[in-house]
Amino acid sequence: MNELIIVRYIHFISFMVVFAMVFAESRLVHENMTRAELRRVFKIDGIYGLFALIVVGAGLYLWFGIGKPAEYYSNNPIFWTKVILFLVVGTLSIWPTMFFFKERKGHSDEPVIVPRRLRFIIRVELTLLVIIPLLAALMAQGVGL
Repeated sequence: MNELIIVRYIHFISFMVVFAMVFAESRLVHENMTRAELRRVFKIDGIYGLFALIVVGAGLYLWFGIGKPAEYYSNNPIFWTKVILFLVVGTLSIWPTMFFFKERKGHSDEPVIVPRRLRFIIRVELTLLVIIPLLAALMAQGVGL
């Protein structure tokens, strides 16, 4: 297998893990949680963060290192839309991550009220992540060039 295929595969699989972790968060986070439940979500959020970094690293390598020339991506508005959406998702995830980090400490059975806005943010993240593969498919067909 050549390097390009391996890096693309890592990029795709890592994105799938990111999506799966945000989906898991959307299903597991509810208004009333225990600290033990919140700790589990915090671990999921950590996996999400790690794989988001892998998506970015592999994406940058695809953009500037191997495959098509950088201009192919740089001059494509669909590509920039995809990048901006991923950055928006990453930015939105800061508050939930900080909340999970702060609220995980304490007795396992202690209740935690999760703000409605935080749950809404996770759903927005998930919705935006659903759009990114569509944009990738459009790019693969040469749309935006």
